[in-house]
Amino acid sequence: MRLRSISLAALLAVIAPAAPVLAQSAAAPSAATSGQAAELRAAPVAELVSEVNIPWKRFTLDNGLTVIVHEDRKAPVVAVSVWYNVGSKDEPAGSTGFAHLFEHLMFGGSENAPGSYLGRMRNLGPSNLNGTTWFDRTNYFETVPTPALEQALFLESDRMGYLLGEIGQPVLDLQRGVVQNEKRQGDNQPYGMFEYAQLEALFPEGHPYRHSTIGSMADLDAASLETVRNWFRENYGPNNAIVVLSGDIDEATARPLMDRYFGAIARGPVNTPAEADVPTLAAPIVATMTDRVATTRLTRSWAVPGLLSDDAVPLSVGAQVLGGLASSRLDNLLVRDEQTAVEVSSSLSDFHRVGIFDISVNVKPGVDAGEVGRRLDAIVADFIARGPTEEEVARVATRYVSGRIQSLEQVNGKANVLAEGQLYAGDPDHYKKELAGYASVTPAQVTAAMQRWLTRPVFDMTIAPGEREAYVEAAASPAGAAPAPAAEIQRVARDPMPAIGQVPDLEFPAVERTALSNGIKVVYAHVDTVPVTRVAVEFDAGYAADRADRLGAHAMMLDLLDEGTTTRDANQLAEEEERLGASVNVAASMDRTSADLSTVTANLAPSLTLLSDVVRNPAFAPAEIERIRASRLSGLASERTNPGAIAARALPPLIYGETSPYGRSFTGSGDEATLTALTRADLIAEHDAWVRPDNATIFVVSDLPLSQVTAQLEAAFGDWRAPSTARGTKDFADGAVPAPTNRIVLIDRPQSPQSLIYGGAVLPVSGTDDLLTLNAANVTLGSDFLSRINSDLRETKGWSYGVRGGVNALEHRVPYIVNAPVQANRTGDSVAALIAQYDRFLNTDGVTPQELERTINGNTRSLAGGFETSGQILGALRSNALYGRPDDYQATLASRTRALTAAQMDEAARQVIKPGQFVWVVVGDAAVVRPQLEALGLPLEVRSAR
Repeated sequence: MRLRSISLAALLAVIAPAAPVLAQSAAAPSAATSGQAAELRAAPVAELVSEVNIPWKRFTLDNGLTVIVHEDRKAPVVAVSVWYNVGSKDEPAGSTGFAHLFEHLMFGGSENAPGSYLGRMRNLGPSNLNGTTWFDRTNYFETVPTPALEQALFLESDRMGYLLGEIGQPVLDLQRGVVQNEKRQGDNQPYGMFEYAQLEALFPEGHPYRHSTIGSMADLDAASLETVRNWFRENYGPNNAIVVLSGDIDEATARPLMDRYFGAIARGPVNTPAEADVPTLAAPIVATMTDRVATTRLTRSWAVPGLLSDDAVPLSVGAQVLGGLASSRLDNLLVRDEQTAVEVSSSLSDFHRVGIFDISVNVKPGVDAGEVGRRLDAIVADFIARGPTEEEVARVATRYVSGRIQSLEQVNGKANVLAEGQLYAGDPDHYKKELAGYASVTPAQVTAAMQRWLTRPVFDMTIAPGEREAYVEAAASPAGAAPAPAAEIQRVARDPMPAIGQVPDLEFPAVERTALSNGIKVVYAHVDTVPVTRVAVEFDAGYAADRADRLGAHAMMLDLLDEGTTTRDANQLAEEEERLGASVNVAASMDRTSADLSTVTANLAPSLTLLSDVVRNPAFAPAEIERIRASRLSGLASERTNPGAIAARALPPLIYGETSPYGRSFTGSGDEATLTALTRADLIAEHDAWVRPDNATIFVVSDLPLSQVTAQLEAAFGDWRAPSTARGTKDFADGAVPAPTNRIVLIDRPQSPQSLIYGGAVLPVSGTDDLLTLNAANVTLGSDFLSRINSDLRETKGWSYGVRGGVNALEHRVPYIVNAPVQANRTGDSVAALIAQYDRFLNTDGVTPQELERTINGNTRSLAGGFETSGQILGALRSNALYGRPDDYQATLASRTRALTAAQMDEAARQVIKPGQFVWVVVGDAAVVRPQLEALGLPLEVRSAR
């Protein structure tokens, strides 16, 4: 079962329009009592494979830099993707984490572009701007408007060839602290320490893959200025890199540009990727780790061959059949049939030289974990011996190919595919070999690969609830921070950085409307970049639809929609979805509930049939209700161990009041009393009240014309009739926002190496108001990487991996929320620093001329990249409807933003954001944090997670 996991990004997303699916009145007590539905017919995999093609040209500069160009004129943007042939597997002993640390240093500015790289890039209006490090590579990427391409190439080339003069001890010390906070943030999550144990068990001492990419605190502490400079000298030469330009460009244009900006960079050493065999354990390793988790997790792991192996595709297919598909063996046996587990997964993580085959099972509370473990091993052994069926293999192949097609809408996505193939296989077309492998793989090949690799000794680890081992913290005075003599860097002057040309305004697709014969409105836009159709059947509901005395009912009802209809049980639904290569997702935001479909257009008609069945005909079978009830109760317990979920449960009732439709957890998960008491009749009534044609709007983005889409929608939904019961209503009038009280609520989470600060207040504006000026002001204050609060806590003090404050647009009264994970020993200082930054901006130091220019340029120049894909267009259609905006809203953003002044921004923020009204929720170890917070002088309440 794929539980809806909680992340900070997801918690913010529930405040925006949903991306979901839904149903209709059900009277049947079992999952399939009206006879079996006919199997839906899908397009052949070979036909889908023929749709995937990324034409490219390749050339090499005299200094060895490999350049690949892919031309795609759909939008005036170009993706710049730079891949360096070095990753954490190339780190010597005592230098773990250096590749990733250096990735951070690459954003600190270069000799001819000093200061924040992200600040300069923000002025270009990029989308997809970031860098990542993994075992085998480090990459940097951005998608920029075509007129900004030359400046982007100047900046990328400057940090490739002219960086070291800007890397001094202060920059190293700052980014060391940021990286260590990134490590704390990951380690602070439930099960966050497992990866270290897994790598150390599977790989022997000295093996290149034995340590994590984030590295150890001790090695990060030891990183000295000269050692990190040498890392650059040894690994960042042009002959050790690949640059992919993908989008509004061709080879003839690219050649002189690449030579102009990169041609003068001197060659460096060539990094030959570390050789690494696939180790075999001498004997099974059985171990137990305790962690502050709610649910026992069983894991099984093997080291297996890497992505270039002939066994890579068969092993991946085997992992999906075993525990990756929604119809997987483990889902069917452990979750649905025997109901001894609440969540299962199986996957292949394939790296350049090796891979890891993973199995994970979260044991249902109250069930003996040892018994589940023995049953798991028996299922795995039987699967290895007998292998998958042809039907299972075909579903995996269709799902993979469909996903690959849908991932190629963004020019950056195509750039990554080409770069990966070139780096690991020396062939940008390597993706075609993978696609052919999935299209032709047989059950016998899958079985043989599993028998070859999964019959070897296993790493068997159980993660059980309990106290964690003592956390290994960073040193108070890192050895690498001690000043040491370093050679002076001879800077090289370059020609001036090129200017940015005129960036055209966004051309948003025309919006068309129609209605089905039953009155359901259809909102449509045509996008033909890839042969994909996206549909959202949206309902005016969301988590705000829950009654104050029945929190969690809506989410539980939604969970049951894809767990069986009157003609298809849960497994049949999953199999049909996989057979079609479609994605049907049921979800909710605070304001809307939605049933989303994403599918290759060749399979649109049968996919709509499946979507309609899920939305209109849920069975609400008693056995499924009890299974989902147990899963949701387990999920609720897990939320109380997750810092983000704890905060998202606590803050809304504190700022909205418990009677407001917004005064409940942003996760929508509710409480034990409701989940325990809900009956089948309650769930049917919840469905009938909200998931109905007279409460629905259908949004579509497709490469098909509206007339063809409408005919298929009519066949799927045109005969849907509303039930006789009344439509649901949400009453915001009775949920008056309480008078704000500035205070701190500390939620004790022992053994937390990091605290999560999650504070805010309800603003006197609504999502249907014009928030353009306020949001523009908040770019400077809270939402941008260079915002005042992130610049202070991350880029100046190094106390956090990232801080954000945002106007979270709800349909009605909106909250302003600050999200700041910080190192535990700086929690009080961080709250004080946040308050000081807000007070300063809102009282004396508003938007500066430089910040105004950066905001206007960034917000206008990024529009083309921000609406590059059908998913982004679909999101715009839905948000326009939710907030009452006109169809041309996105097309007017550039001109309206360019007209803004700093004074207007300051006024918009100062009128509504009142930090003296903030409630600060802090999730952390009270023994460490409470004295720090008491020193702030604000009223303080300490409570446990609820």
